[in-house]
Amino acid sequence: MRKPEQPPADGRGASAGRGGRPADAGAAGLQPAGPETSRQRAGEEQAAPGRSTRKGAGGAGGAGEGGAAGGGGPAGAAGEGSEGGGSAERVRHPLAPNLGKNLQVLRRRLGFGISFDISIQEIVVGGRPAAVLAVDGLVSGALVQRLMQHLISVPGNTLADVRENAAEHLRRTVIGYYDVEVVETLDEVVDQVLAGLVCVLVDGDTHALIVDMRSYPARAVEEPDLERVTRGARDGFIETLLYNSALIRRRIRDPRLRMEALTAGRRSKTNIVLCYLDGVTPRYLPARLKKRIEEVDTDGLPMGTKSLEEYITGIRFNPLPIVRYTERPDVVAAHLLEGYVAILVDTTPQAMILPATAWSFMQHAEEYFQNPTVGTYLRWIRALGFFASFLLVPLWLGLVVSGPPPALSWVGPKGPAGVVPLLWQFLVLEVGIDVTRQAFVHTPTPLASSLGIIAAVLLGEFAVKVGLFTNEVVLYSALAAIGFFAIPNLEFALAVRLLRYLTIIPAGLWGIPGVLSGLFLIFLIFLFTRSFGIPYLWPLLPPNVEALVRVFLRSPIPTVRTRTLPGVEDRYTKPPTG
Repeated sequence: MRKPEQPPADGRGASAGRGGRPADAGAAGLQPAGPETSRQRAGEEQAAPGRSTRKGAGGAGGAGEGGAAGGGGPAGAAGEGSEGGGSAERVRHPLAPNLGKNLQVLRRRLGFGISFDISIQEIVVGGRPAAVLAVDGLVSGALVQRLMQHLISVPGNTLADVRENAAEHLRRTVIGYYDVEVVETLDEVVDQVLAGLVCVLVDGDTHALIVDMRSYPARAVEEPDLERVTRGARDGFIETLLYNSALIRRRIRDPRLRMEALTAGRRSKTNIVLCYLDGVTPRYLPARLKKRIEEVDTDGLPMGTKSLEEYITGIRFNPLPIVRYTERPDVVAAHLLEGYVAILVDTTPQAMILPATAWSFMQHAEEYFQNPTVGTYLRWIRALGFFASFLLVPLWLGLVVSGPPPALSWVGPKGPAGVVPLLWQFLVLEVGIDVTRQAFVHTPTPLASSLGIIAAVLLGEFAVKVGLFTNEVVLYSALAAIGFFAIPNLEFALAVRLLRYLTIIPAGLWGIPGVLSGLFLIFLIFLFTRSFGIPYLWPLLPPNVEALVRVFLRSPIPTVRTRTLPGVEDRYTKPPTG
């Protein structure tokens, strides 16, 4: 497993890794860092010919724990004073030529004898004492057993004439496995073992073999629940990073598809993959994102993509999402071909797509599995649901408060408004619907139908009968709730639902002028929101006619000849004619 090569300073990627696969924490993970910090990686020296290295964005194992796992001796004190997240140069701790000393340090740092899943097996290889280190549950037991059988069966005089780098000799002549690395530091050994790889140490050698035999627990690839389609692919991302990258690579077999391996989190060392098409994606975007990921200073990313998003987008209280989440690899592939960037995070079954505009949250894969005319119709239906969710309640309430004109006299309540003011009726219903939705999320499936019946009876029939709500209030709130579920992106739908209070409350206080003032405030929020340099309302503001047409119409795929994302290097999807 080799980490993809670092891109040049201009942010454009080099090769995707010298013949290797993108590293992964599922079956062939991203590689933890060597002793250099993330900011120093731009100056890493090239690996010596014939020998590969494993370098990532995270710190060395134990380095960053401030000595909590380091312990006493010189080699065991790895990490002391280095908890600052990479701002100071970490100290390298090379392997000693004495196997006993190395094992003493590694037992202390890995918690051998305390943590039940740390396995250290001492064997004899070619007449020399050796040891095999692994984490039980993260490796394939059958493969490790075969590895140990190969090592034990090495003749006793095999390593007699090998004075230095016995690990390299074993890699070349004994271990018949394609994914083997040689490392030189205790820090790398700790990182790789905790990432689920197998380490082989040989007495008298200052090098160690790292063999990728991981077998992480993983669920089967299946269709995402939130992005179902009537036709099309049924595969979706899962929690294993390597499988996710393979689903994308299977759809885009371009040698310029870059999957850069990064790591974040001093303790978690979470594996991250930055995906983009070199020569298509705007040059500044991968470099900027990579820099922000490398600057993440935290113990870990327990919430996966969401934790990472809050670091790379900055502290913001604007509810509008500026990255798009998807669990569909075909959606990611389509965006990569358009010049967007995707970010995969280990243990997370979603990909982040960025930049994202308001219009991108209204599109769905179903449109592209139907006829262009049908796809356009579906897009407009979703837009209708959006406007119903956003405007139906405040417009009705504003007309009632201001007094509807004679032509719209039918919109008002047909009976008395009840003992509760209309504004409070809507607010109570809005909160009640949100509480009901949360109750559905946390209710076991066998009880969900019962909860639905109870909620319908309480919020509907009984509330109207006792005079708390009018029929019109219940009707328009229900229509707005249905429109909410027509929005295909959950994050955007929740933001719209929250921003709607900026129109409902002014509508109940001041009528139509209140609605207009609330809409103007929301327009300003949209106007000043940007997603990694792209205006949120693009291509409406600033206008781009070609891209705007594609927003409202599902164009036939053969007619799409250009990429409209600002800054793309290769604008043409097909050579221009004439």
